[in-house]
Amino acid sequence: MTELSIEALLFDLGGVVIEIDFERAIARWSELSGAAPQRLRKKFSFDADYERHERGEIGSNAYFDSLRQSLGLSLTDSDMLSGWNAIFMSEVAGIDDLLARFAGRTALFAFTNSNLAHQQVWENRFSGVLSHFRTVFTSSVLGARKPEAAAFAAVSDAMQVAPAKTLFFDDSPANVKGAKAIGMNAVLVRSMHDVANALGKVGL
Repeated sequence: MTELSIEALLFDLGGVVIEIDFERAIARWSELSGAAPQRLRKKFSFDADYERHERGEIGSNAYFDSLRQSLGLSLTDSDMLSGWNAIFMSEVAGIDDLLARFAGRTALFAFTNSNLAHQQVWENRFSGVLSHFRTVFTSSVLGARKPEAAAFAAVSDAMQVAPAKTLFFDDSPANVKGAKAIGMNAVLVRSMHDVANALGKVGL
C-alpha cells in the first residue's frame, strides 16, 4: 500500500471500533429461559434470516420469531431483545485516540452490517467515538451487506471517493476480500497494530 493516495478511511464497527461478543447473547437467553447455553450455542447461526435482518428486509420481531424457532425458545420479544443487545461491550482500546488523530488528516467513515435494534444501542452508547466519522453506513439502510459488491459500491458512491482511494479496515476475511473485489485497499484487523501499521504504510 506504499505511495497510495488515500482520500478516505473506512472502518468496520464490530471488532474494529466496538468490542462485541455474541456469547453474551447466548448467556442472557440461557439465563432468561433456563436452556443450557451449550444447546443454544449449537443452534445459533448467522443464517439467511440473520442476513435478511441486516439488510432491513425483515424487522426485529420477525427475526426474533425466526430465532425462537431455531433456538427452541418461548421468550417474549422483550426478552429476546435483552439478549440480542447484550453483545455490546466497550470501544476497542486505543481506537478513539487513533480516530481523533486522523480525523483532521483525511475523511473518516464507518460501514457496519447492522440492524435497527442494534443501531439504536450503539449509536447512543458509543456516540463519543462514533462522532469522529462523517457518516456511519449501515447495511439495513443500504439494503445490502458486506461482503456484497453492491454494498461496497453504494458506500463508495455515497462517500464520493473512488474505491482505489479508500482504505478499508475489517476483522472479517470475507469482508476484506469483498472490498478488494471492487478495488478498495483493505486491511484485515486482528489488533490495533494492524490499523496503525497500515496507516503508516500509506504515509498517514
